[in-house]
Amino acid sequence: MDIRRLQAFVKIIDIGSISRAADILNIAQPALSQQLASLETAFKQKLLIRSKMGVTPTAAGLELYRHAQTMIKQLDRAMTEVSNGGGPLVGKVSVGLSPYSSGSTLSLALLKEVRAKLPGIILHLTESFDDIYSEMVMTGRLDMAIIHGAGPIKGVNFTPLMKENFFLVAPENSPFAERGSAPVKLSELTEVPLLLPPDYNFVRKRINTAFARKQIEPHIVAEVEALLTLQDAVAAGIGFTILPWSVASKIIVPGKSRVHELRSPIIQEDVSLCVPESIPETEAGVAVRNILIELAKSMVMSQNWPGTQIMDANN
Repeated sequence: MDIRRLQAFVKIIDIGSISRAADILNIAQPALSQQLASLETAFKQKLLIRSKMGVTPTAAGLELYRHAQTMIKQLDRAMTEVSNGGGPLVGKVSVGLSPYSSGSTLSLALLKEVRAKLPGIILHLTESFDDIYSEMVMTGRLDMAIIHGAGPIKGVNFTPLMKENFFLVAPENSPFAERGSAPVKLSELTEVPLLLPPDYNFVRKRINTAFARKQIEPHIVAEVEALLTLQDAVAAGIGFTILPWSVASKIIVPGKSRVHELRSPIIQEDVSLCVPESIPETEAGVAVRNILIELAKSMVMSQNWPGTQIMDANN
């Protein structure tokens, strides 16, 4: 099996088009199509479905894609580590950071620590609403990711990091401002205009669950994912939002918005670090993972993050 054919196949899946993949790989399209046909002959399976919109993998194609990702990544790691010959840790380590969580807050600290302690490692950090990080970790596209929940998910292993409470972010002149530090009950938000992310976002899912359990309906006036827009909208008095402290504290505008503790019920989410189950970690990956875990513990223990609690595997 020629590794270059597998690399080309992975590129086709990633791009979703044989012609565009051919351009990127600098290969004639007929030659790339022939490589694909050779793979389908070798595996005796149809791997792609072609349409006017591009190509999509079959079930067999997805399975090959997962294995190909693993083989390509392991070959790249072998090349890097053997060439290094036992010297300082080198290579690229990719980390996914779930938006609207402490993961995005940890990114700068992680970058500083890796640059200071592991200068030979290139850190690739990604933060996206569109990608499913557990799948990217399982297929080897990411070495690790901070995600919400504690599993189990087939193909990945979880290390619990912390629990995060959600807080209400309100305009400065809201009716709750006179309470000072007194908590706000969820039942008091039925008439409050809420600015929340879409249904597929983990924050929204937790909020929906909390309201449903209290048998009340949230008054949602807009769905907003962009944090800068959310920050400006709350400060302008357009509405309120609900976020974990790690994110809520970053969008406060002094004199225009403030954070209130939420009670009855507390809305809470687990935050975990996940790594692939079947793909061996590199030394570089293990080193970055250990730094990330220690940073998460230090963040919670610093007492600067209200509503966060350390988790362990037995929680």
